[in-house]
Amino acid sequence: QVQLVESGGGLVQPGGSLRLSCAASGFTLDYYAIGWFRQAPGKEREGVSCISSSDGSTYYADSVKGRFTISRDNAKNTVYLQMNSLKPEDTAVYYCAARLGICVLPYDYWGQGTQVTVSS
Repeated sequence: QVQLVESGGGLVQPGGSLRLSCAASGFTLDYYAIGWFRQAPGKEREGVSCISSSDGSTYYADSVKGRFTISRDNAKNTVYLQMNSLKPEDTAVYYCAARLGICVLPYDYWGQGTQVTVSS
């Protein structure tokens, strides 16, 4: 059964850090691009970051550039999103998604999401 499971969310103070994990089961991440998305209450889902399968190219939304870093560990079948200097506006449910090859819509598989709350 194909599954993506996010973890690592939680409550953090502004300026703090979190590392999200996206673990895959039922398929090998090596050939898949993995994207991170987020959705805040009352807002549309937005793309945050993506890492391609072919050459490991990475992409970031302007709002997170310089603060977030995406990486993959194919041996662990896991992709990470390191989030530093967190701001209250980063509060959202974060989802990872997978599709073959490159970082473009649509994605084939989605996780259930993990809540990130940035608040003092």
